[in-house]
Amino acid sequence: MEENAEQHRVPVLIVGGSLVGLSASLFLGRLGVRHMLVEKHADTSRHPRGRGNNLRTMEVFRSAGVEELIREAASLLADNHGILQTPELADPDAGEWLVRQIDEKGPPTGRISPSAWCVCSQNDLEPVLLKAARNNGGDLRFSTELLSFEQDADGVTAVVRDRRTGHDSTVRADYLIAADGPRSPVRERLGIGQTGPGDLFHNVSITFRSTGLADVVGDRRFVVCYLTGPAAEGALLPVDNAEQWVFHAPWQPESGETLEDFTDERCADIIRAATGAPHIDVEITGKAPWHAAERVAQRYAHGRVFLAGDSAHEMSPTGAFGSNTGIQDAHNLAWKIAAVLDGSAAPALLDSYEAERLPVARATSARASARSVEHSHPGYAPAPGMAGGPKGGLLPVALGYRYPRGAVLGTDPDMPVIPAKMDLTAAPGSRAPHMWLQHPGVGRRLSTLDLYERSFVVLTGAGGKDWYTAAELVAARLSIAIDAYRIGEGPEADLVPETNADWAETHGTSPQGAVLVRPDGFVAWRSPGADPDPEAALFNALASLLHRTA
Repeated sequence: MEENAEQHRVPVLIVGGSLVGLSASLFLGRLGVRHMLVEKHADTSRHPRGRGNNLRTMEVFRSAGVEELIREAASLLADNHGILQTPELADPDAGEWLVRQIDEKGPPTGRISPSAWCVCSQNDLEPVLLKAARNNGGDLRFSTELLSFEQDADGVTAVVRDRRTGHDSTVRADYLIAADGPRSPVRERLGIGQTGPGDLFHNVSITFRSTGLADVVGDRRFVVCYLTGPAAEGALLPVDNAEQWVFHAPWQPESGETLEDFTDERCADIIRAATGAPHIDVEITGKAPWHAAERVAQRYAHGRVFLAGDSAHEMSPTGAFGSNTGIQDAHNLAWKIAAVLDGSAAPALLDSYEAERLPVARATSARASARSVEHSHPGYAPAPGMAGGPKGGLLPVALGYRYPRGAVLGTDPDMPVIPAKMDLTAAPGSRAPHMWLQHPGVGRRLSTLDLYERSFVVLTGAGGKDWYTAAELVAARLSIAIDAYRIGEGPEADLVPETNADWAETHGTSPQGAVLVRPDGFVAWRSPGADPDPEAALFNALASLLHRTA
């Protein structure tokens, strides 16, 4: 590289501009962290895939200010719910609903979250994230490829190339986030291995236009329909419920089948055979191969480089766990990097990223494979004994997962990462509970989850003046931001619960107790009652969590 090449200095370099990289950019931007994102492709995804955004992901996007924008982008599929499986789509009485709603085995989602599941395809979601990330100060560069990187004790030096001009640049960053996909060059460069069964099955994703298929589907509004007829099988996904569709056709490369075998004519024949509608019009508009796999990186970090999304884990697509887990990786990592960069935390806080997210990926990937078996995903023939993960609803996986170890205090390190049943009672290591609140005299309604994004938050009762004062004193001693709220009735309350809900009972403590919630909305620590020295208790908890010495 020539000596006078352009050089950049940023706190964070993100490699990869798909869902996870764009989410990382948005979250960092919201926290005021300068960063650069490089993506080798020229634009966001044009293929309608990765469409299921679960409850926790939508909560995260809510905190980042983009939930409603995403719902607007997903409006065409707002009424689509559930998973249908049928041997003949043309017969309205054939088949069964594997799931009528996204999660029928859990409690009503409106009671536990201010958000709801959202079916928004990747090609619709990524432009929303891109615009929001740029509006929050992100330097996002498409058609820009990472060529190499080296790290030392003080940072990472990367060489990137503008693929349009061929011009090379040097980027010096404190940290690098690798969101560069399942074949991650960054992970390979670091020599980080993977565990898991490996490849599960192969599909060809076919986009097509058909004006006649809507009449065959009728008023059945599914997210996905597994077609299991004897003539052909596959998975059908609506794009607009009218003319645009996606069909996932099983592909057997191990038997010598090639992508060239999937001609437009053959694809149309497969779609007609699988739907049981031999006379419908089918115009093939695109084809893309994809591979389902179950692999998890052995490490999530190496020095100042962190893996996120598919570079860290691959999962079977059933349940859409992969993209959601990746977006939540980015959310977990962003606040920790921000805290280290602004001096609120010591660099050791970043060790908690792997400690928290790696066990979640292992447990979730096993659950994803098990769900593919439960739903008989077309093309998936698991080996004997494979995918034996626990059965159950989506909510414990999507919303109920916990961090037994990491930036948490008072947890049982041996508790399962994914509980058998939902438990959202503010136990340390779990996502903080949702309850609706009102600002006295203002009348604005908000969820407790709306309080968490940019700082640690202390919740206490309306009479918890000592905890409230302690939060102010500890914030000054540690030079960090802490927001404190007294919840209840009376003149000293900052927030009033709706419907006379008991904040203390909801949060597993007493009216004299306190709950400390992290910026990502997970409970870091909890005091069951009053403390003779609340300032010391809160100071010791935060100093430990942030790896700060007295």
